[in-house]
Amino acid sequence: MKKILALALLAGFAWSCDRDMNTLGPDLDEIYGDFTVLDEVTPDQTSVDFKSNQTVVFEGRFNKTVDWEIHIIGQRSGAEKILSGKTRNIDASNATWEGTTTELPMFKVEDCLAFVTVPEEGYIDTIGTIQIDSVASREGFVVANFENGMNPGWVSFAQSGANMSWGIVQSDTAAEGDHYFDMGGEVTFDYLIGLIDFPASAYSEATFPLNENPDQVYFNIFLYKPAGINNEIVLLQFREDENGDGNYSDGSEDMYSLELRGLSVGWQLVSLPYSDLVALVNGQPSNPAGNGVHEPDKLLQVSMLFLADPASGYSNTWMDNLIFTEGGPLIP
Repeated sequence: MKKILALALLAGFAWSCDRDMNTLGPDLDEIYGDFTVLDEVTPDQTSVDFKSNQTVVFEGRFNKTVDWEIHIIGQRSGAEKILSGKTRNIDASNATWEGTTTELPMFKVEDCLAFVTVPEEGYIDTIGTIQIDSVASREGFVVANFENGMNPGWVSFAQSGANMSWGIVQSDTAAEGDHYFDMGGEVTFDYLIGLIDFPASAYSEATFPLNENPDQVYFNIFLYKPAGINNEIVLLQFREDENGDGNYSDGSEDMYSLELRGLSVGWQLVSLPYSDLVALVNGQPSNPAGNGVHEPDKLLQVSMLFLADPASGYSNTWMDNLIFTEGGPLIP
């Protein structure tokens, strides 16, 4: 009887050990085995119409779990999309490109070079070329993207300074599309270098057609700071027509502002909900002049002022694609 009991206990111990060994983590081949590509990474199509909601799905398979990255680089824009994961399999669940951008600018109608890399294994391989036939649409109210020149309803002013650049530039490096607005110059007698007013009337509207909920409305703008510039100030002002008379009354209606300085070099997207805008006086937060309620549906005019300390010398910044989105920030 004792012998039978001992054998039973031994069998139970062995079963327990086998069970535990199966849950101790990855197979030794996962850690120490040689890396092998079982199926090369390929796209399901080599041309894509993002505007029609098409996507590109990459598929591939490795012999073990690794950290991988797929890079897609626009050959005209320089835009880059990075897909990544830690898996054996690359498929629709982790490698679907719907036309968005990781590194600005945004993609354009262009050829894109794609490659895959597994850094820890020193592996890199060219996937091939993908042609973008049309770019993805971004929903929202576009204030300005400068693709069709200056709207005659805008009001633009630039000082008579030195080395002034105040106008639209056509370039493959635009943040969105093929044009951006170049703001530059040296003004020794004033902070203001130049400004543009974007009134709702320029779009045949009494006020901007925006949601009344300030938490749902987002303002977005692309800005580019060249290397060597450190004195830029971009001031955006948002004037509301609270009494509905078609005008903004200074001192009795709300004007909210967004002041941006200390930008990073290169293109960046600035996005924030309308409810986060504040009233400013000489750059300092203050009490709004009107009812103090953020009312984007009463927005009468957006203004952009480019400034710099007159003692600081030349300044320059580019801007592109001022757009209001609803429900969240713009996804480039």
